[in-house]
Amino acid sequence: MAETAETSRTEFNVVVVAQKGRLTYEALLFAASLRHMSPAFTGRLLIAEPQPGPRWPKDPRITDRAALDLLQSLGAEIVPFACHHFGADYPYGNKIEMLQALPEEEPFVFFDTDTLITGDLTTVPFDFDRPSASLRREGTWPKPELYGPGYTALWKSLYDRFGLEFDSSLDLTEPDEYWKRYLYFNAGYFFYRCPRAFGARFQEYAVAIRDDPPKALCAQDLYPWLDQIALPLVIHSFTGGRDTLPAGLLDGSISCHYRLFPLLYARESDHVIRVLEEVAAPNKLKKVLKTHEPIKRMVYQGRGPKVRALFDQNHLPRREQAIRNRIKSNGFWMR
Repeated sequence: MAETAETSRTEFNVVVVAQKGRLTYEALLFAASLRHMSPAFTGRLLIAEPQPGPRWPKDPRITDRAALDLLQSLGAEIVPFACHHFGADYPYGNKIEMLQALPEEEPFVFFDTDTLITGDLTTVPFDFDRPSASLRREGTWPKPELYGPGYTALWKSLYDRFGLEFDSSLDLTEPDEYWKRYLYFNAGYFFYRCPRAFGARFQEYAVAIRDDPPKALCAQDLYPWLDQIALPLVIHSFTGGRDTLPAGLLDGSISCHYRLFPLLYARESDHVIRVLEEVAAPNKLKKVLKTHEPIKRMVYQGRGPKVRALFDQNHLPRREQAIRNRIKSNGFWMR
């Protein structure tokens, strides 16, 4: 049977957001891992960079010239974007606002910079007409109050707010009032066929939730979860969902959203650590990456293996907070 245009399409753009400081060096590692592990990737690698403006008291642009030169040597293109609704007070909003600066009608995959590509990205069977996002998450939002409203009422108030069908978003294999029953993602990656259409709706929903939330949410904290509250609504509105990609690829064998270097060494696979250390080994990269203290200490000066030795990889704590606490109590926490 002949493949359809959707299933055979392999040309797409990859985008991350980077700015001055930590994200510069994470973006450099990300770009190097993409080129190292996915040489067949022929799309554009876009580095979205927020620009100075009223939303940023300090200039957020990348200042490390050597890092910029290395990014460009890896084929990355810098894409400047303006922040009209978010900024220094909510930097997670960058991933929402940058979408309007990307090439229209060109399929994209967004990744957080604290991600490594650990396999061949071109083998992932993206259906860009049915968006999805990362299911590597915990039940961080909402936090129902003792006397209600519960998960159903909280999430339904948002679907109703935007005229979306609620029942079709539910995972009926999970019990009622259990957080996994409700569509919820980590925003560490997401994809769609048009960044501007996706971004316009993402921005509309996020701003509306921030400025005029449903009454049911009056006791709920919106920060820092705002992007992850709006994201499932956006994905559902574009007929996407939790099952549009095979399990175990992104946030699995093909990519790793490690979040922080101590967490990477504590809980990720031996393969992920090998990729990190191989990618960071070339002298031209090492010279720049070691200026970022967590990479210097964890990767180049041997603190990472000491963190790993604190944990039995076959019996890791179930909650991330327990992992963090053990690392901190041993004096190895860095971010």
